[in-house]
This record gives sequence, structure tokens and C-alpha cells, in this order.
Amino acid sequence: MTDEHTPVTESDLHAFVDGRLDDERRRQVELFLKDHPEEAAEVQLWQAQARDLKAAFSGYARFGENDHTLLRPTTQSGPPASFWRKTGLLAASLILFLSGAAAGVYADRFYAGKPPVATASALESLPGQSKTAFLVYASEKRHPVEVGADDQAHLITWLGKRLNYKLVAPDLRSEGFSLVGGRLLPVNGKAGAMLMYQDAGGERLTVLLGRNPHSTETSFRFETSGSIETFYWIDGEIGYAVTGEVTRAKLQAIAEECYRQFES
Repeated sequence: MTDEHTPVTESDLHAFVDGRLDDERRRQVELFLKDHPEEAAEVQLWQAQARDLKAAFSGYARFGENDHTLLRPTTQSGPPASFWRKTGLLAASLILFLSGAAAGVYADRFYAGKPPVATASALESLPGQSKTAFLVYASEKRHPVEVGADDQAHLITWLGKRLNYKLVAPDLRSEGFSLVGGRLLPVNGKAGAMLMYQDAGGERLTVLLGRNPHSTETSFRFETSGSIETFYWIDGEIGYAVTGEVTRAKLQAIAEECYRQFES
């Protein structure tokens, strides 16, 4: 039986994402994630990236009509079991190497939009990551941001340097929202930024920014998930997403104001 007090490690989190934990350990990891929002956000981003990579490679999956024979027990007339074990280990190692190389060498291409199937994956992953960041941090009472609005100059310089982008924090007071602060987040496996805003009633919204090195562009798009609305777009080397539990009309006005100020 698994010890209730066994620490949850990064290996456990990866195994959780891959679905390789037994029921008891999975339950413990789920409880751990409820109490650790930063790790929960990272796990959800890993899950989103895993779905995107799976979608990107799905077109290459091929099944032969004789594949099922590989699962049959070895007969006495066939090669010894040790041969098949060695062959299986070699094949598994090769698959892991190739998939790791593909993820490392070609991940930027998938997220940047080449080939076309990856274009959709990259763009559609942006609102999901923005929604995850909003759900994790907008409800956080004590530590919703890493750097507060009282140190805005440092916040913008720090995040802009990590994104290699001349970042500004849009002034949304005309829309009734003031800057709370921001934090560094992974977006598509690279350094990204989240800015958080709050209105007089305590309602929060987030602005997510991530790198887009291949400079594709899109018009405004939106995604609805329950009461959460997200407006997102890609402009040059940066992808943007604005997420909040406000009306679509209100969020669109805020997104357009962000777009205007990011462009100026």
C-alpha cells in the first residue's frame, strides 16, 4: 500500500500526465494539485502540450494488418524469447529517442504553424492555456501574482526581458480594471507572461502573452467555456489571450483596448 505521506515528486507529476499511476497514487497526486496551484497550472499545460503533440503526429500513425501477430506468444520454431525481449527493448529505445528528438527539434514548428495541422494546434492551445492560468491564479487570495502593481516598472522590465519583447502593461482603467501585477508562466513550452487586472468589485481577468517565433498573424477569435470567455489573437512574434468571467461584449472591448496599447 502506498504511504499517504509519500512526497509527490516531479516524476509523479509526469506519470500523472501520462496516465501511469495506480488509482491510489493518482488520488494522492490529485489532492496535492488542489493545494499547489502552481504545480497544477504546470501539469495542465503539460497535458495541453501532450494533446497538441499527439494531434501533430496523428497523421503519421499507420497500422499494418499483421501487427497483431507481434503480440502472439513465441513458438518453439521461432526465435528465442530473449531475442524478442532484446528487439523490443531496442525498438522501445528507438521510439523514445525519435519522439524525444521530434518534441525537442520540431516543437517550435508545430506551435508556429508548420505543417497546417500544427497551426491549428498552436492557435487553439492558446485559449486553453489562458483559461488554465485564469482558473488557477484569479481565485488565489494571497499570491495571485509574483510581482505586484506597486513595482510595475520592474514587472514589465523583467517579463519583457524573458519574452524578448518590449512589453507594456495596458492601462484598463477606462474599462474599470486596474493592474494587480503579473507573473512568469510557461506558454507552449517557452517563457510567457501573465498580467492580472481587477475591478472595484473584485472581479479579475488575465492577459496571457507567449512567443510566436514564425510571425503568423490571426484576427480576433473567441472561446467560451461555461461562464469564462477568452479573446485571443496572434500578432507578429507574440500570441495574446484575454480571459475573464465577464460578458463577451465587455471582454471584447478590453481585448481591443489591449490590442491598441500593445500596438502603440
